[in-house]
Parts: sequence; structure tokens; C-alpha cells
Amino acid sequence: MSETIASSQTRPFLTLVLGKLAGGAVIGLILFFLVLPTMIVIPISFGSAPFIEFPPSGLTLRWYEQFFTDPDWIAATLFSLRIALFTMISATIIGTLAAVALVRGDLPGKSLVFGLALGPLIVPHIIIAIALYLFFAPLGLTGKFFGFLLAHTMLTVPYVVIVVSASLQRFDPILEMAALICGAGRGRAFFEIVMPQITPGVITGAVFTFVTSFDEATVAFFISGVEGKTITRKLFEDIDYNLTPVVAVVSTVMVAISFLLMGTIRLVQNRTKT
Repeated sequence: MSETIASSQTRPFLTLVLGKLAGGAVIGLILFFLVLPTMIVIPISFGSAPFIEFPPSGLTLRWYEQFFTDPDWIAATLFSLRIALFTMISATIIGTLAAVALVRGDLPGKSLVFGLALGPLIVPHIIIAIALYLFFAPLGLTGKFFGFLLAHTMLTVPYVVIVVSASLQRFDPILEMAALICGAGRGRAFFEIVMPQITPGVITGAVFTFVTSFDEATVAFFISGVEGKTITRKLFEDIDYNLTPVVAVVSTVMVAISFLLMGTIRLVQNRTKT
């Protein structure tokens, strides 16, 4: 009798454990399927053959040396990093202010404004790229830093709006009201009470804008020029005319930067929890 009771009590536990293991296995397979194409470029970048092959027949650092000593690649990389840095600054400021206005403000047609702010996420980038080219070309902004800054800021502001809006939704407005009652001005209450609470969201949005700007290819393909060429535009050109493992090196560098920045987000989140 006791064995029957013990068996009946053990079955739900075993079912729960097996269910968690099966769920974890399915999630692991999905993640592996999503990450595998990205990871394949890493061993290809060390291949010794003068063409792309997988698995590589030998290992060498020749292609990394070629990348870091090629003035065209370095110029394109630095140009993209500069655009991404300034895009991060401008989009974070604009997106944070927009999120505060949309969440805390009493604006007429707030839902419509919020929808328009998220427009660049909805409209296909190829349409935005064509429109920007037709707008920038007569103004001489194609291939110019300022043109890229305007375009990438427009594309990345929605990420900041979404993330910061979520942070503001979780923030207790009573804390800000208490600061105002105690005599603090609106500006001081925001920077000393609200801002520290939403800083993780602001940093997360900033990292997303940097990664999005650095990796953006469609718009960059249309508005790049001879003078200003992003790393993604240069990557497309080499795929068409000079396909060597250097392309895999560039992809590996871009993946490494993305993972480094994602790790930064995780570090900020962990410090916030503690």
C-alpha cells in the first residue's frame, strides 16, 4: 500500500522534471539553429585557403592581418563606428525625451504619436532607403557623415522609445511626486529620482541603437558614396567583386562587437538587481 502511494506521489515529480528537460532541450535546439549560421563564419575566418571553405583545410591569421592593414577596410570600419557612436548619443537623447513625453505627458493623440514614433520599425527598410536617397541626393548628403547620422537616428529612435517607455511604466510616480512636494524642481526631480531608476533601460536602448546603426546594411547601401562608405557597404562590394575569407573576418568582428555590447547590457542588468 505504501509503495503504491509513494509511486503515485513520485509520478507528478518525474513528469515535471521530464517536462522541464524536454522544454530546455527544445529551446536549446532552437537557439542552436539560430546561432549556428553566425558561428560558422568564425572558423571560416581562420581558413588558410584563398577562398571561403568550411570546414577550413588549415588555420592562419593571414586574413585578420589583411583586414587590419587594409586602409579601405579600416576607413570603412572607423566610419561605421563613428556613425554608430554619434547615432547612439542622438537617438538615446531623442528617444528618452520622446518616451517621457509619451508616458508621462498628457498629449492629444498620444496613441497616434506613439505609432508614428515606431514607424521606422514597421516600414520596410528598402522603402526608407529609396526615400532617403531621393531626399539626400539633391542635398548632397549621400556618403556624408551628417546624412548617415540623420538616417540612422531615425531608424534607431524607436528602440529607445520602446525600452525607456517600458522602464517608465514600471517606475512608481509617487517617488517623483514626493520629491516635488519636498521642494525639488521638475528638472531636479527627474535627474535625481526618475533618471537613476530608468538608467538600465536607457543604457539598453543606447546599446541597441549602436548595434543597429553599426550593422545596418539596406539604407547604407543606398546612401553610401565614394567619400563615405560604411563597413556593411564595403562588405557587400567585396562579396560581389573580391570574395575572400576577409569577408568572414569582417563578419566575425561585427559578431564580436555585438556580443560584447550584449554582455554590457547583461552586466548592467545584474548590477541593477544587486
